[in-house]
Amino acid sequence: MRPFLARWEELPEALRIPEVRPYWEALNSRYGQLAAKRFFDFAGSLGLLVVLAPAMGVAAVAIKLDSRGSAMYRQERVTQYGKHFLIHKFRTMVDGADRIGSLVTAGGDARITRVGAVLRRYRIDEFPQLIDILAGEMSFVGTRPEVPKYVNSYAPEMMATLLLPAGITSEASIRFKDEDALLAGVGDVDTAYVASVLPKKMRWNLESLREFSFLGELSTMLRTVSAVLDRENVETESSEMGQNV
Repeated sequence: MRPFLARWEELPEALRIPEVRPYWEALNSRYGQLAAKRFFDFAGSLGLLVVLAPAMGVAAVAIKLDSRGSAMYRQERVTQYGKHFLIHKFRTMVDGADRIGSLVTAGGDARITRVGAVLRRYRIDEFPQLIDILAGEMSFVGTRPEVPKYVNSYAPEMMATLLLPAGITSEASIRFKDEDALLAGVGDVDTAYVASVLPKKMRWNLESLREFSFLGELSTMLRTVSAVLDRENVETESSEMGQNV
């Protein structure tokens, strides 16, 4: 299989559909930029793992001291071409949280630990995903990796987001950075997420595929840092959607 982006005939059958073809053609025409993206992912994740190792060690100790359970949380997610993998994240909830509630986190979720709330606020819980980027399972920028349950609900056009590796951040991630607050107080969080939140996030994910450029992804990474550090002043979709969930 060709690296960075498979030939059309090499794609899994679930992706070789008319709704996905225009996105594949757009990406295929920028194959050189996809190569640059993967080189940056490898070099960047390796360098950041070295630099952030001390901070990640401190975070791991804080998690262990704060609540029972492992410092690391592994969960099955879906990435490029529909491949399943176990994502690396710092645990921010009580041990076994995915067995006692929704797979989506809502604002005020009682399962979030004290240390976990801080890690989530500043996206520190995402740092271990540098391991997934280094391994080629993820990228710095791309559609956030969903659990199989939600991927199974994708409309045909949404399958195009599986043409590239899942990402730590994206335009959708920036615009929906307060997703947990958006879902606060919703009775059926899973249903609300699939019916209202996911389609709107996918609108941005698909637009990012159509307009893909390596420089554009670098801009997204910088805007993500700004969104995390300046939570009050970054344009988001939360106010628009608040009445629709």
